[in-house]
Amino acid sequence: MESIRQIYRIGYGPSSSHTMGPARAAQMFLEKNRGAARFRVTLYGSLAATGKGHMTHVAIRAILEPAAPTEIFWEPKVVLPFHPNGMLFEAFDAGGTRQDDWTIFSIGGGTLANETFNELTANEVYSMGTLAEIQAWCERTGYSYWEYVEQCEGPEIWDYLNEVWKVMQEAIHRGLETEGILPGGLGLRRKASDYMIRARGYGSSIKSRGMVYAYALAVSEENASGGRIVTAPTCGSCGVLPAVLYHLRETREFRDSRILRALATAGLLGNVVRTNASVSGAEVGCQGEVGVACAMAAGAASQLFGGTPAQIEYAAEMGLEHHLGLTCDPVCGLVQIPCIERNAFAAARALDANTFANFSDGRHRVSFDQVVEVMRQTGNDLPSLYKETSEGGLAKNMHGVE
Repeated sequence: MESIRQIYRIGYGPSSSHTMGPARAAQMFLEKNRGAARFRVTLYGSLAATGKGHMTHVAIRAILEPAAPTEIFWEPKVVLPFHPNGMLFEAFDAGGTRQDDWTIFSIGGGTLANETFNELTANEVYSMGTLAEIQAWCERTGYSYWEYVEQCEGPEIWDYLNEVWKVMQEAIHRGLETEGILPGGLGLRRKASDYMIRARGYGSSIKSRGMVYAYALAVSEENASGGRIVTAPTCGSCGVLPAVLYHLRETREFRDSRILRALATAGLLGNVVRTNASVSGAEVGCQGEVGVACAMAAGAASQLFGGTPAQIEYAAEMGLEHHLGLTCDPVCGLVQIPCIERNAFAAARALDANTFANFSDGRHRVSFDQVVEVMRQTGNDLPSLYKETSEGGLAKNMHGVE
């Protein structure tokens, strides 16, 4: 497995696969073709179907057009075999002759790959690739999941996770302060500040849950506005983990050093899914985004409350299992409906999974790795109209802007 830095990418929303990935691809192609007179980019499959709502064209043009005029073509009905999020970059000289071309795919979380290049395997950091292997190692050696991360990544990982935590908190603070209408044409108002104010008027139990909602909404609304966030594991699911960690820090006064260890464990869980299945909504549906985020947050919460390796695995397993089959059907291709509310509900569900797991001894029938495999199979079986194409589900039955 690669570094958990690839799970936690710091950047701007609204989509890791539809804006971060294409922007990175455009930058890489530009570096090889600085002297080009003209660029042409063709977007395929899911990337074309929901790219306008995700501002894919804006992200690509921001990189290429300062260097040369750029044309973008949309082919939503053409799905290339490797992955639904395909891109063809072409560079032309002044005479109109094509001097270079590159087909690349944005496979989730901002990661790029094709038949000969894959960032998932380009820099192997972890020797073990399943949670069963890692859990067995923890129980045999007495180490925790976060200590395995430190051993594989080196002590410098804490500086990176400290920056991740800082950006997550900043997104919460901005999201709680900002009001108004989200961009995109749906007329959706920001709700985070309202939820925070209302939550403070309730008793302890309802207040606690309301604040979790507010934190998740804050980050997700920042993402929908193109704000600076951290993928966890994607932009579309970026509100779940920060909401849970911030809530526990505020209500239980956990030190930041313990929060960083929980981030390390959560990143490891996301890494296992990414290696053995996918975190791309275009490939496996929203179960791979919000479902994985819930699993990461549940495992992180379990660790903060002193969970054993088995209890942490159980919490994460429940977080993912109970999102199996979740479709990715964004209305108008925007990361707003149903994405924002899903982040709030998944944050609450992560806390429930932690509580349930920590009441147990950690023993259960269905393992985290088994659920990851079922998620992969389920994603393969889902029709394409439910995988970030905006052709089915809520996207088909709600009317909005083009």
